[in-house]
Amino acid sequence: MTSTLLWTLIAVQIALGAFDTLYHHELTERLAWRASQRRELRLHGVRNLLYAALFVGLGFSEVHGVLAMVVMAMLGIELIITLADFVEEDQSRRLPATERVTHTLLALNYGAILVLLVPVLAGWAVQETGVVAADHGWWSALAAAGALGVSVFGLRDLAAAARLPRLALKPAAALVTALPPRQGVLVTGGTGFVGARLVEGLVAAGHDVTVLTRDPAKAAALAMPLTIVTSLDQLGAEKRIDAIVHLAGEAISGGLWTAARRRAIVESRVRLTGQLLALAARLETRPKVLIGASAIGWYGLRDDTPLTETDAATEGSFSHESCAACEQEMAKAEGLGVRAVMLRIGLVLGVGGGLLARLLLPFEFGMGGPVGSGRQWMSWIARDDLVRLIAHAIATPELAGAVNATAPEPVTNRDFGRALGRALHRPAVMPLPAWPLKLVAGDFAKELLLSGQRVLPARAVASGFTFRHPTLPGALAAILGTAPARRHVPHAEAAHRLRLN
Repeated sequence: MTSTLLWTLIAVQIALGAFDTLYHHELTERLAWRASQRRELRLHGVRNLLYAALFVGLGFSEVHGVLAMVVMAMLGIELIITLADFVEEDQSRRLPATERVTHTLLALNYGAILVLLVPVLAGWAVQETGVVAADHGWWSALAAAGALGVSVFGLRDLAAAARLPRLALKPAAALVTALPPRQGVLVTGGTGFVGARLVEGLVAAGHDVTVLTRDPAKAAALAMPLTIVTSLDQLGAEKRIDAIVHLAGEAISGGLWTAARRRAIVESRVRLTGQLLALAARLETRPKVLIGASAIGWYGLRDDTPLTETDAATEGSFSHESCAACEQEMAKAEGLGVRAVMLRIGLVLGVGGGLLARLLLPFEFGMGGPVGSGRQWMSWIARDDLVRLIAHAIATPELAGAVNATAPEPVTNRDFGRALGRALHRPAVMPLPAWPLKLVAGDFAKELLLSGQRVLPARAVASGFTFRHPTLPGALAAILGTAPARRHVPHAEAAHRLRLN
C-alpha cells in the first residue's frame, strides 16, 4: 500500500479525530465525567482500540489472505460502532454545531478511505495468508503516533465508563428541603452549572419554577414542569413569585478582560438586576427575597487574613469593582420591601462545570500542580452545598445582606492541587509558572489565578446552616466518586474552628 492519497486521508482522519477528542470530548463536553455518557464512552473506547490495531497493522505490514479479510471485518465493525455512536449521541446529549460538523467530515473522510483501501485489501485477501513487514517512512511514524494516541484515550474511555456509575448525582429534591411547600421561584441563569442543579431540585420538590433565559432550546433540557420565559415582560402582575434567585450574567472567567469585556461583565449583571427590581415593583404581591450571585472577589486582592462578612474590601481590582457594583444594585431591593441576600460565592466544585471541570483533564493525565507560588488561597464550595445554601437563604428571614458562600475550610492552591491529585490517584507536581499567565492574561491571571482570598462563612454558620462537605478531601471524594481521604474534619470541629477564627 503505497498510495500517497490514501495515507493523506488517514492523516486527515487522525487529525480530525484528535481535534474531536481533545476539543469536544475532553475540553468542552467532558464526556469522561458525565454519568449519562457511559454507553457513548464504551463505544468510543472500543472504536479507538480498533483504530489502534488498524494503524499498527497498516503502518508496518501488509496482511494477506485471511488476515486481510479480518482487517476488512474490522473496518466494517468500526462503521457499525460509528452509526451506533451517532444514535447514542442524539439520544443522550445535545451536540454543539462544531462537533456535528466534525463528525460529518470524519464520516466523509472515512468513506473516501474505504474507497481506496478496500480494493487493496481485496487484492491482499487472494494471496497466501501471512504478514509481510512494510516500511512507509514518515507515514509509518504517523501511524505509530496515531495508534499510541487512540490507545491511550481508548483505554481511558473504557476506564471512565466503568467509574461513571459512582458519579451519579443524589436526588436533587433533598437539596431544597429547607423551603416551605409550593414556593414560586424565578431563577435567572437557570441553565448554568449552578442554576440547572437548583432548578432540578426545585422542580423535583414540587415548587413552581420560572426560568428566565436567552436560550429556550437549552432551557428545554431542564427538569420539567417549569415555565420558560425569554423576557420579564412575559410575566403578568398577577404572577406569584415568592423568591428571585439571580445567577445570570456575563461570565467573569470566560475570557480576557478587555475594556469592552469589563463593561459587558458589569452591565450584564447590573442591568438585569435593575429589570428584576422593576418586575418586583409591578407585581401585585412582591417577592419576599432576592438572592443574588456576587463573588468573593468583592474582598479584593488579599493575603492570609481570614475574611468574614464584617471585613472591609481592598479596592483597586476589577474583581472588587464588578462585585461591588452588583451588590449595590441588589441592595436596592430593600427599598421595595424585598429582603436582599448577596451571596459572595467562592470556587464552585463539581464535575459539570466551573474550575474543577477544567482541572480534571490535566490532573488525570498527571500534568497538574501548583499555579504560580501555590500560596494563594482558594475558598471553595461544593455545588450541592451552594444549592442548599440558596434554599437556606430563601427560608431564613433573618438572613440579609452579604453572605459568604464558601466551605468552612479554605485551602492554598498548592494544597488544593495535592488533594485533587490524591483523589485522582495521580501526582500533582508539575507547576505552572506565573510569568506566562501574566504575559497572556494580564489582570485576569493576576486576580483570578495568582491571587485569592481566605474567606469564611461566618453568617451562614451562625444562621444554622450546616455543610455536608466542609472539607476538601471529603468534597472531592463525593464529587469524583472516589474513596474518601483518611483525614476528615467533622463539621462540628470545622464550625468550632470557624468560631475561634
